[in-house]
Parts: sequence; C-alpha cells; structure tokens
Amino acid sequence: MISTFDEYPIHQTSQPIAHPGSSDLNYYDRYWFAALDHDGEFMIEIAFGVYPNRQVADAALGISRKDEKQHSVLASRRVPADRGADTSVGPIKVHVIEPLRTIRVVVEANDTGVEADLTFRAANAAIEEPAMLQHRDGRLMMDTSRFTQFGKWEGFVVAGGKRTEVAAATTYGIRDRSWGIRPIGEPQPGVPGSAFEVFWIWAPVYFDDCCAHFGAFEDRTGHRFYTNAAVLPVYDTSADFPLVEEPGLEHMASLDHDITWVKGTRRAAKVETKLTSRSGEEYNIELEPLLRFYMQGTGYQHPEFCHGTWQGELAVRGESWDFADIDPLEPRGLHVQQLCRARMGGREGVGLCEQVVYGLHGPSGFTEFLDGAS
Repeated sequence: MISTFDEYPIHQTSQPIAHPGSSDLNYYDRYWFAALDHDGEFMIEIAFGVYPNRQVADAALGISRKDEKQHSVLASRRVPADRGADTSVGPIKVHVIEPLRTIRVVVEANDTGVEADLTFRAANAAIEEPAMLQHRDGRLMMDTSRFTQFGKWEGFVVAGGKRTEVAAATTYGIRDRSWGIRPIGEPQPGVPGSAFEVFWIWAPVYFDDCCAHFGAFEDRTGHRFYTNAAVLPVYDTSADFPLVEEPGLEHMASLDHDITWVKGTRRAAKVETKLTSRSGEEYNIELEPLLRFYMQGTGYQHPEFCHGTWQGELAVRGESWDFADIDPLEPRGLHVQQLCRARMGGREGVGLCEQVVYGLHGPSGFTEFLDGAS
C-alpha cells in the first residue's frame, strides 16, 4: 500500500513505508510527552501510538493537579491508511511543526470536557538511547529504539471544569519517540509464559543550564540488564542546537541509584543517583517527588483501554480519579510518573521519575509479587 511518505528516499525494507519491517503483532510506533510545572502545581501526560499489525491507533491526554485529582481523555480508532498524513485519533492530533524542534498537540472540544492546545519547543538535541532487546521464555519481548528530548511547553488544558494555563517560562517538557516491538494489546496466543516481572526506573531531569537523563531495567536480584545515562547542555532557543551529533552530549559510564519507598507502596519517596562520566566526573542527583500521575490515564496497563486494543472504528472516553480512591498496590496504582524537585550540587531544577515494579526485587525488599515497602 503506497502512502505519501513513499515519495521520500527513506525506505528501510523492500516494502512500502506502510508495511512494518516486522509482522509481529506487538510492533508499535509511539509519541509520549510530559509537561511539568516548576512549582509542582500540575503535570500533563500525552501518549499517541499506532500498531499497524493490529490495525489500531490510540491517543490520550491527562492532567493531574495539586488537588490530587487526575483527568484524562482517551481515544482509539482503526489505524489510518496514510499514517504520516493523518496523525489524529478522534479529538486528539499531533502536529509536527518542525521535526526535532517544534511539536503541537491539540485536543479539540469533546464530550469528555478535556480540551487542550499545547506547543513543545525543544531546548536541546534528541538523545538516542541504547536499543532495548529482551527475550522471555525464548520469545522476543522487546526490540525497540527510542530517543528522548527536553524542552518547554506553552498553551492551555481544560479538564475537570478548570482551565490550566501553561507558560513556557515555568513549564518544563520531556518527550520521547519509540518504535519497534514491545508487549501491547491482548496477549499473543500460544503456551503461557512465565510470570511477568519488571523493575524499571527512568528519570529525565531539567536544570537551567543542563539536562540529565538516566534509566535502568533490573531483574529480581538487582542485576541490571539495561542502563542508559547522559548529560547535555540547554540552549536558549530551539533554533540554536544541532539536530544531530550534539557536541556537548556526554554519555555516562555508570549509574547507581538508591530509592526510598513510600511505606505500603511501590512508589518512590526519594531517589538518589550517582552518574559517573567516562572521564570520571560524578553527577549526584537527588529527586524529591511533589506530584504523581497514574500512567493508566494515558492507556498504560489500562484494564479496558490498553494500548493497541480494538475499541471499534472510533471510541472516545473520559476518566477522572481522586488519588485517595486508588489502592497503591492495584494495577493502576503501580505504574506512576512523579514530578520531582531535582537537586544536583548547587543546581535546582525539575525532574520526572517513572517507576514500575511488578514481582520480586531483592534490593528494594519486595519479596512477593505485589507487596508494599515495609
């Protein structure tokens, strides 16, 4: 099937661009965005994904505020025939204004009461992360590429009957783009696999003059099978930085972390990290959570509206949660991202810390599949 992007010399296989290089049902291509208020008043999360081998596209925007309430709009549709030309799912649309520099996300007025118009302007080059490759029970589970980028947001969000103004001077942004194979949608057929366990921590951090970024996957013993960490400079405008091969980007040689958990949960109360560069320089970063966002609000592990699941030709729904009503050890309470006050030496900034822990993890003291911290 020919689409508009076949006009460009960008093919990676002998097939048209509309045909993924893999026939795996779990092939995906996704945007993810976060907007963080400097003072911890609100955080906004956005997801937009296509799953061409499942013929599904979905998107969501959610906001949590200091009143500890979260509101989301989620939408799903049949994947468009021309995925590059049509980047919309119901009322939600992603506009690539200038690749790797400026992105606009719009949520048109709809019955859920959630509406938005937000523009992201990058502050530095995209960081290409190491590829993720993981097998379980002999089956390929993850084979993905991803980049992360920092910037500022401006615009507005209306949700829960309240309008939130988003100012570039005080709203820090992180986004990523990822694609490849990862578990999505309904389980694939065949013999059931072993119990799903994961320990994942991921934390992009934004200071006035630099950004830091780290992430790690570990097994139940604490053995780390994926690590990524880097530091890079911040530029005054999105026109100032090079699109590729950022000269100031420094990849770290090692990453150490120490997490203090909120009692009875698997949510971090404090995160201390030490990044060591290849030249031996150390970056000690402390993260203090101020506000959280439950990732189910953008479709992650959602019991009915999970990424890549068929909801019909078009489905749009709204959700509102009160944090007090969420059990921290039920599925929607486990996968969280937290807006954090970040400190590194004399610097103070804003960070985002994602944690998701299913199953045992010896270093954290988790000895059962879903026990909380003691």
